[in-house]
Amino acid sequence: MLTGGAGFIGSTLVSKLYKDNEILVYDNFSRDSLTYKNLKSKHLSIVKGDVLDSDLLARTVEDFRPQIAVHLASIAGVDTVIKNPVKTLEIILLGTFNFLRSLKKYSGDLERVMDFSTSEVLGSYAYKSTELSNTNFAPVGEARWTYSIGKVAGEHLMHAFSKEHGYPSVTIRPFNIYGVGQVGEGAIHVFIKRAIKNQTIEIHGDGDQIRSWCYIDDMTDGILLCLKKKEAIGEIFNIGNPKGTITISSLAEKIVSICKSKSKIKYVPKNYVDVELRIPSIEKAKELLGFNPKVDLNEGIKRTSQFYRKILK
Repeated sequence: MLTGGAGFIGSTLVSKLYKDNEILVYDNFSRDSLTYKNLKSKHLSIVKGDVLDSDLLARTVEDFRPQIAVHLASIAGVDTVIKNPVKTLEIILLGTFNFLRSLKKYSGDLERVMDFSTSEVLGSYAYKSTELSNTNFAPVGEARWTYSIGKVAGEHLMHAFSKEHGYPSVTIRPFNIYGVGQVGEGAIHVFIKRAIKNQTIEIHGDGDQIRSWCYIDDMTDGILLCLKKKEAIGEIFNIGNPKGTITISSLAEKIVSICKSKSKIKYVPKNYVDVELRIPSIEKAKELLGFNPKVDLNEGIKRTSQFYRKILK
């Protein structure tokens, strides 16, 4: 069972699992990447519902009785979070609580319960941050940080339920995931679509923000390792690709070059607080899980641009 299974990461995970497993996707379809996958199988069920609807969520769990439960449902995207800070906290805090509580009666049947946090819990400057690095409580009043604060609380909720109710839990912190089928506000997704159309690419600020980009297939490989390996139980894992590190300016230039685009790059004022540096340490995932990202940034951009060329025709 996946809450938020119609989203970018969730739908890609579903596409890798649905042929050999009974899958239930629970999602309100505010974002729909599942459409791109065109999956048809008697093994795949879909319930249109919101994680804030605790009664429907509980009934769905009772009917399906999952062995593996993955919680991806959340508000996502900086612009969306800034415009909707109350909704952001509501969905992350209450949604995560509803998800975990709905599983309580069946905790003895669970093989794995997975929650998705975020690299943003590590703050504005995260250089090779490990899972033991301090989570960052950012200044109150900046709407941007409601997302990360909610996710920190979600991590604590997961581990509290694990401790009290014996959930075989694992938490994942994704670091800048991109690739085929992405929807929403991700920089690579937006830059590629504009490059394909030869439209101006806008960069907020000076473009010196540094990110490590991880292709979606590497992300799902990391998820599957967490679901399969017993060593993952009770742990938090950074999943990302430090080798995909680049400034936003250089990223835009690289995308224009790879897409053979005529797009111009324009710098516009930044009217929000931002994460300036985000590079993960993935040593724990390498050592405990055997995680090893394989798709480099050039190849990932090529695959992603080929996909969007087809759907933008």
